[in-house]
Amino acid sequence: MGFFIYTYFCAMEQQTDIIFGIRAIIEAIKSGATISKIYIQKDLRGNLFSELNVLIKKNGISTSLVPVEKLDHLSKRNNHQGVVAQISPIDFYNLEELVDSTLEKNNTPLFLLLDQLSDVRNFGAIIRTAECTGVNGIIIQKNGSAPVNAETIKTSAGAAFKVPICKVDHIKDALFLLQASGIKTVAATEKTDSSIFDINFNQPIAIIMGSEHRGVNPSVLKMVDYKAKLPLLGEIESLNVSVACGAFLYEATRQKML
Repeated sequence: MGFFIYTYFCAMEQQTDIIFGIRAIIEAIKSGATISKIYIQKDLRGNLFSELNVLIKKNGISTSLVPVEKLDHLSKRNNHQGVVAQISPIDFYNLEELVDSTLEKNNTPLFLLLDQLSDVRNFGAIIRTAECTGVNGIIIQKNGSAPVNAETIKTSAGAAFKVPICKVDHIKDALFLLQASGIKTVAATEKTDSSIFDINFNQPIAIIMGSEHRGVNPSVLKMVDYKAKLPLLGEIESLNVSVACGAFLYEATRQKML
């Protein structure tokens, strides 16, 4: 590829590829590089940036507006021209193809949807648990979701290379497709009287976990087949999302093993 990339390493020897410079990132997108996220300097203007912006929207690439100090840090103070891109260390799966191929092999598949989970450590921990519990695919939203980067890979203990991960324009798009394919959907939420133990996980099913701060989006809750909560016997009113997700996945595993 004709664009410039440099690689930096974290403590666990995983790597993240970084591209900086508007023209370089345009070329990367056109060449088909899998870009996890593009960081853009606030109030950036210009014809070349407008060309990049068109490509970003056309390809549905996740972006984040950041101060110049963030870009200086990511690019190690190279001439980034107000834009830095992160190339994903994994290739993302097509959701429709993954669902079809999984249903051909498995009568009771288990999928996991993450509704704008933003913390990479939580994301990595969830991927690790998903691999351990035989999840057939993880679905995330293109915008507003934690990226798959070196820290995600580290926290997942490498499981991010083993579990198929799909990106969709909106979680509701995935719900429509899953339900049309005969897969039931259950949202983890405290806004219900139903317990996790009331749900039949021994069927084609997808579990939806919400973001760290607001949980599952209300518009998503309206679409799901079931809602379920975990019993909380102490004074604290909620669990960390990765812990709650683990409880849901292992209840599904328990039922499948009966």
